[in-house]
Amino acid sequence: MLITLIMLGFFGTVSLAALSFAGRARTSVMASRIAEFRNRTASDEDYGPDLDIAFSERVLKPTLESLARLVSRILPQSVLADVQQQLAQAGYPMRFNTFLSFWAVSIFGCGSLALMIFVSAPGDALIQKVLAGVLFVFLGFSAPRMWLKGKVKTKQKAVILALPDTLDMITTCVEAGLGLDAALARVAEKGEGPLAEELQRMLRDVAMGKLRREAMTELSERVCVEELTSFVNSIIQAEQLGVGIGQVLRVQSEQLRTRRRQRAERTAHEAPIKMLFPLVLFVFPAFLAVILGPAAIRIVQAF
Repeated sequence: MLITLIMLGFFGTVSLAALSFAGRARTSVMASRIAEFRNRTASDEDYGPDLDIAFSERVLKPTLESLARLVSRILPQSVLADVQQQLAQAGYPMRFNTFLSFWAVSIFGCGSLALMIFVSAPGDALIQKVLAGVLFVFLGFSAPRMWLKGKVKTKQKAVILALPDTLDMITTCVEAGLGLDAALARVAEKGEGPLAEELQRMLRDVAMGKLRREAMTELSERVCVEELTSFVNSIIQAEQLGVGIGQVLRVQSEQLRTRRRQRAERTAHEAPIKMLFPLVLFVFPAFLAVILGPAAIRIVQAF
């Protein structure tokens, strides 16, 4: 009996020691694997892929985004909303944050030039240095906005020029039996320029589930052209009142052709007035110098 108890105790002690050793070995193996995984993650994933990314993505892009956030915090919300609206009217030549970064770089660059001029110029010309600094700062602040306004005006002029012919094509398609959406799609597919792109965007909005009157209203707000706004309002009213679309399109087409003719006549009448200032400033002095120059020389020689 005593021998049996001794054997059972010895067997239990050996078993517990074996289990404890196995548990420690398993724990040490698991701990080593976790440590290896952490080291591998830190070395391969945190630092390795960043070296493969371009310098512009790692440094320049975060810097420009920080500048954009800084400018958005400094400027009033009304100015930011105006910039956002002008970007939409211009067809988004660049993103909103990119434009803010470009604006900040322009102000900083022109301000640096103004500071360099102020430091390097002689101390006697204090007024000239201050005027030059104010001029450079104003140029850096207003140049991006002027560029954006120029983009908006260029797009609006292109839309105004293309709108009469586009509306004639839409009228022809509708009178040939196509629906308004199909006619707009056909004209947008065959056309080129900003107006065709805006029509394609409007049709994509309609295809995604937006009401056509809402999509057309957003189209007129994006382009902000009086003739296009009148056309959109006429289409929406015709749908609400149940008037035939073909008749409305025909009337709008005639009105646009009349406006185009009146615009051309007004431009022709304004041409002599616009030519007056270059003639007075540049052409007439040259004529006077050529005509009166020899006479003035003879008069001087005679006396």
